[in-house]
Amino acid sequence: MDGLEAVLRDRGFAVLAPAGVAALAGVALAELELLAASWDDLRPDAYLKDGGRYRKRRHSCFVADAAGLRQVPHRMHWQSLDYNALHGGMQRWFDPVDPAVVARPAWSKLLLALARVCSACRPEPRWSIEAHQFRIDTADGVGRPTPEGAHRDGVDFVAVVLVARNGIKGGETRVFQADGPDGQRFTLAEPWSLLLLDDAKVIHESTPIQPLDGYGHRDTLVLTYRAAGFQGDDAG
Repeated sequence: MDGLEAVLRDRGFAVLAPAGVAALAGVALAELELLAASWDDLRPDAYLKDGGRYRKRRHSCFVADAAGLRQVPHRMHWQSLDYNALHGGMQRWFDPVDPAVVARPAWSKLLLALARVCSACRPEPRWSIEAHQFRIDTADGVGRPTPEGAHRDGVDFVAVVLVARNGIKGGETRVFQADGPDGQRFTLAEPWSLLLLDDAKVIHESTPIQPLDGYGHRDTLVLTYRAAGFQGDDAG
């Protein structure tokens, strides 16, 4: 984990291969792969302001502290307009992550392992975690993983885990310095590979996806870690 922290501190982001993600979480890769089937049961995102039908999702919130990981009562997802000019400033309610998924040991081990990385980089006693299951598909011809464009999320750290990539082209990840011109472009291609971001240092986006032949989709698990509580609690 020390190498991951050093890269994250130095560059503002780090990429970890699937075997490294499994080792970080202390589980077999097969245990993570057991979570993937739940992405077939996500619900349409009814809040897309571009009128698209390409995004399905579920969302749940957790707290990680010295006592471990616990799920909090179901709540909204909220971002300010400063961080999401397209969908910020409104309460968005999504169906929660399936309790059977949350109950799997690999789920809690992954979320807690990433909390430990966050604490090693920025010592905090408590992390408020939002977990988003996303499926971006090509039902409309084009799917947009980040319709808001290059952005920060208004948190401390963001983890993007690729769960599946089927029948698509595109979906390139782009990470840029928040206060400078330098940037990197790459594509997360292997299931359970991980991109970890320091949200204060970098902005990020993913390019649209298109089908290779008829229909395709890209599944991700996005986890945000914020020390100051959940966004929206301190709004207004």
